[in-house]
Amino acid sequence: MTEVKEARPGAEEIEALAGQGDALALHATITRAKRTEVAEAITRLPPSEGAVVFRLLPKTRAIKVFETLDWSVQQELLAAMRDSEEVRSLVEEMDPDDRARLIDEVPAGVARQLMAGLSPDEQEMTRRLLGYPDESAGRIMSPEFVHLRAPDSVETAMRRVRAQGADAETIYALPVTDEEWHLVGVVSLRDLILADPEQRVGQLMTADVIRVRVDTDQEVASRLMQEADLIALPVVDFENRLVGVITVDDAMEILEEEESEDIARGGGSNPLDRPYLANPVWRVVRARLPWLAVLMVPATLTAVVLAGFEDTLESVAKLAWFVPLLIGTGGNAGSQAATTVVRALALGEVRFRDLPRVAGREILTGALIGIGLGIVTFLVAWPLFDPSLAWVLAIALALIVTWATLVAALLPLLAKRLGADPALVSTPFATVIIDATALVIYLGIAQLILEV
Repeated sequence: MTEVKEARPGAEEIEALAGQGDALALHATITRAKRTEVAEAITRLPPSEGAVVFRLLPKTRAIKVFETLDWSVQQELLAAMRDSEEVRSLVEEMDPDDRARLIDEVPAGVARQLMAGLSPDEQEMTRRLLGYPDESAGRIMSPEFVHLRAPDSVETAMRRVRAQGADAETIYALPVTDEEWHLVGVVSLRDLILADPEQRVGQLMTADVIRVRVDTDQEVASRLMQEADLIALPVVDFENRLVGVITVDDAMEILEEEESEDIARGGGSNPLDRPYLANPVWRVVRARLPWLAVLMVPATLTAVVLAGFEDTLESVAKLAWFVPLLIGTGGNAGSQAATTVVRALALGEVRFRDLPRVAGREILTGALIGIGLGIVTFLVAWPLFDPSLAWVLAIALALIVTWATLVAALLPLLAKRLGADPALVSTPFATVIIDATALVIYLGIAQLILEV
């Protein structure tokens, strides 16, 4: 008879028990739950209740759960835990790169207290990581790794892995250095296990190793790991000496954060520093309101344009019927182009020097789409309205879509060149520009064809 395994409890069950205050049932539940489910429950609970759940975890599991949490949730959890010895022990046991990020994000006074509670070795590792530039590979690398020497035998290398592997974040891809710590290659643990014990590490290693410098942007390093399917990426200093490794879990976390920021800014909002449901309403308002206020200023251009064509609109009142259709279609076309180019920039597929090629492609793309939409609009409008009005709509739509596609595609490239976030100026600002200029195109063509 097949044994049916008991399903592990989820985050919702943990939340419900935390609200009931049943410590025994809660302890039994979080002991059986996956650490990701426990972390999700802590994130969704108020800080005081999340701290209760966290305190019921066994020490070794508590550290793993803590490192799974977002830094903002970690900060609130530490604030809710009054026992300084408990906090000190928790921070001491964190991986150095995770600890450095936490200390970098908390207020200066809290950071000093956390640093003071660390052992000298952990203090030194943390200070070393914090000494690298913000958002650099040096900030997210782990200084705890196992490295091998090219002349060593496989047997010697395996002894080193067994002796040092427990303290390393990863041992599946092992960097190889010379006597002066210069990176010369990388070898997989699988190859070591399967090799002859007398064989040399230098014979097994891959000399053409992908690496990054400590000052490489963390998103660039993470994208490189993703594209090359790496589980560990060696980080070297300016003299090619090995100083750390970036693990795949840290790289994926960086990419998730960067993509979340791009999505938020692309929608005209500041990114939230906590998961959605864990943010109070006032934080959501604070993230959205400033950008809406900023975007209202250039949006007044639309009103100015309409005022400038007041006589035209009074002469042919039907023109006003189609304003939402034209500016809406132009905005949608621009959003498509902006999203495509921002994504290509993030993946390194295009750079500023590609601006002429991007412009040419988007003009052609926009023109073909615009002509197609213009033909459909003409065929629909011809039997319903005056033929002259049908021509106005068709020509205006073709030109607006072409223009909107070009503007929205070039804005992210220009923003990147000026050091701004491409996602920030893509959809929100492109939409405002497109709305105003689309009206000029539409009403200008109307004046020419309808002679009003």
